[in-house]
Amino acid sequence: MSKTLRTFSRIGRGSAAAVRRNPRSILWIAVAAGVVGFLVALEIAARHYGDAGPVTNQAREVVLAPDSGPLLYAGLALMMVVLTWRQRFWTAGLAVGIDVVFWLVRLAVGADMNFGNGAMWVIIGWVVVALTRRTGNERMLLLKGAGLGMLLIAGHKTGDTWLLITSKTRPDVLDPYVATADHALGDPSWLVGQAVDASGPVGTHLLNGVYGQLPLAAALIALYQLRNVAAERRFPAHHMVRTFLTIGLLGPAVYMIFPVVGPVFAYGADGGQWAVANVWPDVVPAIGTPHPIPFDEITPRNCMPSLHTAWATTLFIHSRHGSRFFRIAGGFWLVATLTATLGFGYHYGADLLAGAVFALTVEAAMRSFARGWDLSSYRLIGYGSVVFVALLVSYRFIPVQMADHPWVFGPLLLLLTASVVYLYMRTTKAWEQPDEPAAPVERQESQQLLPA
Repeated sequence: MSKTLRTFSRIGRGSAAAVRRNPRSILWIAVAAGVVGFLVALEIAARHYGDAGPVTNQAREVVLAPDSGPLLYAGLALMMVVLTWRQRFWTAGLAVGIDVVFWLVRLAVGADMNFGNGAMWVIIGWVVVALTRRTGNERMLLLKGAGLGMLLIAGHKTGDTWLLITSKTRPDVLDPYVATADHALGDPSWLVGQAVDASGPVGTHLLNGVYGQLPLAAALIALYQLRNVAAERRFPAHHMVRTFLTIGLLGPAVYMIFPVVGPVFAYGADGGQWAVANVWPDVVPAIGTPHPIPFDEITPRNCMPSLHTAWATTLFIHSRHGSRFFRIAGGFWLVATLTATLGFGYHYGADLLAGAVFALTVEAAMRSFARGWDLSSYRLIGYGSVVFVALLVSYRFIPVQMADHPWVFGPLLLLLTASVVYLYMRTTKAWEQPDEPAAPVERQESQQLLPA
């Protein structure tokens, strides 16, 4: 027994020493601990407001009817990038088979009908296989795949909890400030809203489909990016899912600082008795002295910044390295998403500018984390952060001045956003260029020593 204990003690000391020698391992352990602590904090906060948190909601979907079956299968699809085609076939078949069993049982007992439990069961099953039947790199690869799928699902649950917290903890919203500042941009939500109404049901249904299926488009591009993982037995250093999840994690924190519900609620029929006036999108509100307005405890304060814009921008960036089809699809989804966010009254133009700057800054940070940090990384991320904060501060403290001088502040806002886009493109282009080989100095010197 003592020999066994000494053996385990040596293994433990060796593992701990290996972790200490690898700063990246320490970083990943810290990140994992932070994520767990964050989920626990959200769970406690949600229960304080009488609702289940992200951990409980995800655990329930192992047995109870899921809220979103497509989301669970999207997580399963991401997880399957680490599997061979034969394993993918059996994995998908097993998930569908389990769902059929759950569906028949629910039908027999009269329970709520939905699908997706099979996807959750199969992901959990692969985690068990990784821990009990795999070792070394194969175990880590399988766990990374399963973790990627579970993070996609958990990210959605976390977002729902964040939105609940924003509606409960921020009784007043700042829509009048953003609506006033939006005069400097020509009130784009009102203009595009009128254009969408004029397009009739065809334009409305098309934009609604694009807006609602942004996660599906992102999943397709992510699967395209990760298509070689099974063959190469490793993940690429950077891919779109990491940026998507980080945007969804950080964005709602800004909602807490700058709570806004959107023009269709603050100035439209969807706001009911809480709306300032029912004028969207027909009549642009007059310029006045903005002030916080009380709003209900149901509508999420999820406008500033526009995360749909941030996600669509990220999708567009990552589609640039795909096939011609993906490049066209990425551009279409970006334009259509921006049109939908404005045309449906979900966002002001100011939200979109902040969302684009936010996306580029987060994407730069994630790429820097993958490739390594240098002066260009700090410069790009620092500049993007400064511009983002400057946009929020200007919307909050000088909206009247912006509305009174639209020909000054409108171009200035666009110029600031364009400057972040330009710096991002220039910096990342330099990152993608291979380093030039060093000149053969010794050979040159030896040639210079030769007689003429």
